[in-house]
Amino acid sequence: MHSFTQLVSDFAAYFNIEHFPAEPASLYQPGQYFLNIGGKRIRPVLCLMGNELFDTITPDAYHVATAIELFHNFTLIHDDIMDKAPLRRSMETVHTKFGENTALLAGDVMLIKAYDHINKVGKHIHKILHLFNKTASQVCEGQQLDMDFEKMASVGLPDYLRMIELKTSVLIASSLEMGAVLGGAGEGNARHLYEFGRNLGIAFQVQDDYLDAFGDPEKFGKQVGGDIVANKKTFLMIHALEVAPENEKARLLQLLEGNEEDKVEQVLTIFKNCGVDEWAIELKDKYLTSAYQHLEDIAVVSNRKKPLVELARFLVQREY
Repeated sequence: MHSFTQLVSDFAAYFNIEHFPAEPASLYQPGQYFLNIGGKRIRPVLCLMGNELFDTITPDAYHVATAIELFHNFTLIHDDIMDKAPLRRSMETVHTKFGENTALLAGDVMLIKAYDHINKVGKHIHKILHLFNKTASQVCEGQQLDMDFEKMASVGLPDYLRMIELKTSVLIASSLEMGAVLGGAGEGNARHLYEFGRNLGIAFQVQDDYLDAFGDPEKFGKQVGGDIVANKKTFLMIHALEVAPENEKARLLQLLEGNEEDKVEQVLTIFKNCGVDEWAIELKDKYLTSAYQHLEDIAVVSNRKKPLVELARFLVQREY
């Protein structure tokens, strides 16, 4: 069995190539530029881990992992356009560097290239294609819900959970499941692995929201409170608005409408008064426990599950 770190290195060696033709350079160079920015490559490596949980890693798993990473980067290019984001991993975004029209086309052709890699799969191609298409549609649904929420005065926790599940968790979950399918897993085992990933994805987002508010800036790598400044509807903000006493809820809404100099500090005080910090840790642990239970229910020997346990622990107990 390989560790997550080993598979990240192996996949990087496989993936870090020229993915596009030379011409027209005005179309293909922006996409390659974006891929060269790099990233954690978590999703494609999860596909490899899902495969290795049931069998030795097959060449088809690398084809699907590549398709997953290309699809993920396609979504990032388009997300950056929608968010009007100037930077991605401290580098200029594609639409900033090359223009919005080129960025749209660069993203589109990246998605098409992803399907080229799916087409290389031999056994199980129809099931893989079905899972890939279903997941791609769900990610788009999640992005639309996220944009819809920006226009809404209030969002309930169940609706926010659904959005996070679609926008973030399903790609993590289906990456594992597609790897499992390629490894010959039965439907029950594949479904448990999917649910492991889905719950892990939600726990990951809860931890991310928590760190933005309560993390150590030196470990987190950026100033805390960015979501508060941007008035984002996070797990923490939604819960605070649901449980805060009327006077603190009124003050919180007032702070969200303005941009006071000590806005972050005031919001964090209200969060702590409402016990939002402790609630977020409990919520994260709830989804992490569910994830571990689904992993436990998979009918393979325990030592094959260790890399996934270690990865889950890293993702949701991190301080950055």
